[in-house]
Amino acid sequence: MKKLFTTLSNIWKIQELKERILFTLMILVIYRFVCQVVLPGVDPTQLANTQKTGLLGLLDMFAGGAFSKVSIVALGVMPYISASIVVQLLGIAVPSFQKMQKEGESGRKKLTQITRYLTVAITAVQAVGYVKTQVPTNAIMIDHFTFYVLSGFVLTAGTLFVMWLGEKITDKGIGNGTSLIIMVGIIARLPVAMQQEISSAFAGSDGGAIRLVLEIVALFAVVMFTILIVQGVRKVPVQYAKRIVGNRQVGGVRQYIPLKVNAAGVMPIIFAQALMFIPNALIGIFPKLTDSWLHSYTDITSLTYSLTFAFLIIAFTFFYTAITVNPTQMSDDMKKNGGFIPGIKPGLATSSFIDDVISKITFPGSLFLAIIAILPSFAVRVGIQQEFAHFFGGTSLLILVGVVLDTLQQIESYLLMRHYDGLMKTGRVTGRTGIPAAGSGAAL
Repeated sequence: MKKLFTTLSNIWKIQELKERILFTLMILVIYRFVCQVVLPGVDPTQLANTQKTGLLGLLDMFAGGAFSKVSIVALGVMPYISASIVVQLLGIAVPSFQKMQKEGESGRKKLTQITRYLTVAITAVQAVGYVKTQVPTNAIMIDHFTFYVLSGFVLTAGTLFVMWLGEKITDKGIGNGTSLIIMVGIIARLPVAMQQEISSAFAGSDGGAIRLVLEIVALFAVVMFTILIVQGVRKVPVQYAKRIVGNRQVGGVRQYIPLKVNAAGVMPIIFAQALMFIPNALIGIFPKLTDSWLHSYTDITSLTYSLTFAFLIIAFTFFYTAITVNPTQMSDDMKKNGGFIPGIKPGLATSSFIDDVISKITFPGSLFLAIIAILPSFAVRVGIQQEFAHFFGGTSLLILVGVVLDTLQQIESYLLMRHYDGLMKTGRVTGRTGIPAAGSGAAL
């Protein structure tokens, strides 16, 4: 406990870090406030009993409840994330986008601008679908056509406002703004989920307290397991040859390439979820398919759903890792800088070796990722309320763990730059990149 208070005191002594943390908290408070503002023309009393499940429940969690409240920021940052994913994939497949990625700061600004324009387009389309399908007719108090047009503009502006808040946190606050906004939205649902689970545990039988304790212990174990997956790396040693630059000798040191066990992050789960909701969409369009085999894919607790979901995650993990991690480029960059892997010839042999290592660590990483993704469905099957079950795995837990680690890594870097002790007695906090926090003042 003394170590905790000492660390908090050290954080408060660093003026820049203190200002960044306070600025971040201020922006997050503003975001939580606008989440409570309902769309113009909507009667809030007609929305009291609306509760989202399935994909809509997950979107509502990411939006911190703004989705179900028909808030002006109901769509949150999800359109921006969708646009970012599209631009990232275009950077892999389209040569002009690849060229912009290699142009440095100017190229990054162009890609950012394209992402913003694409966000506006995606939000406009999603806004129309949202007000048509998610706003109850009896809750609309003005002319319907006027409401739909007005809501389209307001929701688009709301998403752009949230995107701007995220960028401000990234520039003047602490951590990645977009990720922090999503994390706050997820955490905002935790008290409600806990309340529902406590009520359910004590309403069923006399052993409610024991059941609740076991659930908390299981949740703690799942979080620890997730941290291991997020931070797991395979260190490939790299030796750099000695060179004379001017009057100095550089190189001659051994470093390592941290190849992540889960290099794909949450992207495989996002892609798999998109495919798994196709049966729901088809049944919604063609009601006659309700009694077909597609119905088994509408229940997230069914064994068929879980196995198919896990298989898709494993497949997408290999696919996404293959298109984002380039062993050939890593080998070429290493060769240009005079580096080599001990015992491996530079060039093609190095590329093949790195590719082989990635393949070996990707399989267990994809398997663990699939297990984490289907844990919420198993939690529901054993009696845990669906709202609380979301915290037992899936995208929400991976985002929470990753964002917390990244934020702690940035805070620790400020402490180390000012020659204070880090957040841990031994070792250093590492973020999702798997690279230790800078201890010599290097920028992250």
